[in-house]
Amino acid sequence: MHKGYLILVLHAHLPYIRHPEHGYFLEENWLYEAITESYIPLIDVFDRLLNDNIDFRITLSLSPALVEMFNDSLLRERYLKYINNLIELSEKELLRNRGDISFEPLARMYNERFKRIRFLYEESFKKDLTAAFRRLAETGKVEIITTAATHSYLPVLSIYPQAVRAQIRTAKENHIKNFGKAPAGIWLPECGYYNNADSLLAEAGIKFFFMDTHGILNGRPTPRYGVYKPVSCPSGVIAFGRDIESSKQVWSSIEGYPGDFAYRDFYRDAGFDLPIDYVKPHIHPDGIRTYTGIKYYCITGKTEDKMPYVREQALAKAEEHAEDFMSSKKCQIEFLYDTSGFRPAITAPYDTELFGHWWFEGPDWLNFLLRKISGDQKVFRTITPSEYLNENNPPSPAFNKGGMGEFSEQNSGLQCVNPSLSSWGYKGYNEVWLNSSNSWIYRHMHRAVEKMTELANIFPRADGLLKRALNQAAREVLLSQHSDWAFIIKTGAAAEYASKRFSDHIDRFNGLYAAIRKGDINEAWLLELENKDKLFPEIDYRVYSDTGRRLSKG
Repeated sequence: MHKGYLILVLHAHLPYIRHPEHGYFLEENWLYEAITESYIPLIDVFDRLLNDNIDFRITLSLSPALVEMFNDSLLRERYLKYINNLIELSEKELLRNRGDISFEPLARMYNERFKRIRFLYEESFKKDLTAAFRRLAETGKVEIITTAATHSYLPVLSIYPQAVRAQIRTAKENHIKNFGKAPAGIWLPECGYYNNADSLLAEAGIKFFFMDTHGILNGRPTPRYGVYKPVSCPSGVIAFGRDIESSKQVWSSIEGYPGDFAYRDFYRDAGFDLPIDYVKPHIHPDGIRTYTGIKYYCITGKTEDKMPYVREQALAKAEEHAEDFMSSKKCQIEFLYDTSGFRPAITAPYDTELFGHWWFEGPDWLNFLLRKISGDQKVFRTITPSEYLNENNPPSPAFNKGGMGEFSEQNSGLQCVNPSLSSWGYKGYNEVWLNSSNSWIYRHMHRAVEKMTELANIFPRADGLLKRALNQAAREVLLSQHSDWAFIIKTGAAAEYASKRFSDHIDRFNGLYAAIRKGDINEAWLLELENKDKLFPEIDYRVYSDTGRRLSKG
């Protein structure tokens, strides 16, 4: 009998970036890099585990915006062009490094790696990553959940329940379209929770979500088991809390595994190291240096004099770190079980892009870890949130009439807690997404929500051209709400692009609002917007109306 559980959660999201008006657009590379370095390598890891009959469980949160990019025919073809370009560069690198005992093996590794990625994408997955993930979910080993439609940081929309409802409802419908059933759980973007958000999740039929540690620990009443057992919110929706120790081991570039000197250095890339005339055909057409994914050096230490990357040494470290992580979870779970008499659930959530993109050896580490947990120990096992809840068979506990003082655990074993405002951002609250650098966006975002709600209530049963315009207006509102825009503006990297994207969506919405109110919709212009921002074909603008709550239950 196992003494506890490990709930591994990978959250995958990128902002919706698609520019058909340009033959090449730099920021689209964010998607192509993630496909090459994270998404396909991870699918490959899970497929190998399945083929080897390894018993594992993992939870994947796929953002609707990301899934819509997976599904887009233009981006699919552009990705093929991207990976073919890398293969061409790697062929040149094989010739350039011929005879070099340090770099020729690495050039060969990249060439073989890129060719395998292309084979998997084009031949095995038929360019359809959504279907590849759906197939994994059908095995029962992988649970796929959703997040807000455009990954909006929900606390900044909390004064407009219809805006939060629209994010959740649109995400749910998109998930049903792509994965054949409603999502059992949701990843709140940036783990952003505010008081009573759980009621909107319950309204949409969501059963569980994830929170940062202090959101649970600062809840009322104080949870008896901390974050080592999920809690039931007032609505009956279940909240799983992040384990700090597990996060530090994997996330931290200073204390965690990714900072080991043997691992590949992310920043030393051929796109910046090699002569411009040599790499120019493989970077930005204007000669702007970009990352290629071909990197020849290991972290080495805090020095510019980097040592060549040795793949075998890095893999040995990944296996060693997988063993260390497994051992630490065993100790943690045994201590909690032996001293407290319950089976703890350790929740360990990470950004998917950490694995492979930022931490090249991340997929290898995960592969080693899941194999070791399955075969080398009996203290704990991996589990998905739905499987955990089904095994513990909790009813829907809710606060009793006495309110906050007492809580009911009858039969369920889950404590009733009202969680606290929180996020997993810097300082744990709203500062990253609401500060002096980006606060200007919210007056426009909030006004757009008010005007969209107005339109939805004025036109409860639109059809034809009017319905198309209203649905497009709803898309523009959602696209303006990406948490990414505020984050990028705050960090300063690509801030001009993020500001422009936000302003463009607000301007498009305002133009649609004016045309709809005047009854003068230019169909050619509308078609242009539909071709640019074409995500969520199933969208229903009425989710912003007063009937939106009833729609969410449909």
